Amino acid sequence: MTEALRVSPERVPVQTGVRDTKTIAKALADTLSDTYRLMFKTHAYHWNVEGPMFYSVHNLTEAQYEDMFEAADVIAERVRALGQLAPWSLEWLSDQSVISTPSEAPSAGDMVEELAKDHERVAHRLHALIKLAGDVDPVTEDLAVARSAFHEKAAWMLRALAKT
Repeated sequence: MTEALRVSPERVPVQTGVRDTKTIAKALADTLSDTYRLMFKTHAYHWNVEGPMFYSVHNLTEAQYEDMFEAADVIAERVRALGQLAPWSLEWLSDQSVISTPSEAPSAGDMVEELAKDHERVAHRLHALIKLAGDVDPVTEDLAVARSAFHEKAAWMLRALAKT
């Protein structure tokens, strides 16, 4: 093995003026866990939805899981920019997330309602991150505001779809 491949990732101090990078990075990692878990749940529902609303739910969930997949990378890279290590364990991501998954496939209506509630949960946690980042980390604050806007819109769209 070459020396270039023997380098291991590590935490490093950053000199950007952001105070308490560990706390902010931990909150970002929690957001990443929610994003990743909700992305997978949304993708699983996308694969398994059936019924008269199939096409609408299938297309909406596809747009949402694709957005969350891209966001996971942005969030993890922000953790690294703060000098911390991004999570690499699916178990850790699962344990830190507020998102749960049912043991059996729900109906299309229950899928939509569950996803709407999950997006609200994630937006709520992002609001806490916005307050935490506040004046000490405007980059993370902006990221959290943008992600919260996505999750709030996703919840609204899912609820609108579920109306009869």
